[in-house]
Amino acid sequence: MNWAKDNKITFNEQKSKVIVVTRKKRRENTYVSIYLNNKPLEQVNNIKYLGIIIDSKLNFREHIIHTSSKCSTLIHTLAKSAKLSWGLKHAALNNIYQGAILPLMLYGAPVWRGAMEKKCNKTIYSRVQRLMNIKIAKAYQTTSNEALCILIRTTPTEIKAEDTANLYRIIRDRQNHQLDHEVQLKDWTHPADSVTISEQNKANEHTIQIFTDGSKNEHGVGSGTAIYI
Repeated sequence: MNWAKDNKITFNEQKSKVIVVTRKKRRENTYVSIYLNNKPLEQVNNIKYLGIIIDSKLNFREHIIHTSSKCSTLIHTLAKSAKLSWGLKHAALNNIYQGAILPLMLYGAPVWRGAMEKKCNKTIYSRVQRLMNIKIAKAYQTTSNEALCILIRTTPTEIKAEDTANLYRIIRDRQNHQLDHEVQLKDWTHPADSVTISEQNKANEHTIQIFTDGSKNEHGVGSGTAIYI
């Protein structure tokens, strides 16, 4: 506290919390007594710092659950204006997803990216994306998220989280890498202009085999030909 007094900074003990971060699985007493302004601080299992919920095991499951719940509420509110035959159209819903909901889901991805390796966390984010994809594609409720991503040309959330984390690492380390960027469908190169087809002239010698399928008719036993090049 001497440092705070010297720099004319005051700390509010009611807004300060204590969290012990450890991944040890054995049961032990992790309670610590820390005082601020001669008052004991409350010890918690998770704490929100700069918009990211950090838990004592660094699993970030609480952050994923909190973010998915917040996004689901926004999607259900948005659904009132996006019906099957009226309301917001495909392009408007896609812009809302790309500009509002997806950044909210990917916030702090370089920190909690490792949590997406667990199937339970991946499923939570996949459900949220599927809710929005159904509204964008105006598809049936039974449509899988993989099929919806193909229909509306979106990337699964776990892959987007990995790309965001990799981009942050490249920028932080100042690595000289070629970065991939999404290209609109109208700007794609035509396959005829990008694929080179070459032909090779070989000897016109082929192996011909005659086989029969065993069927019979009035003229005899049927047969077929197969040419192997």
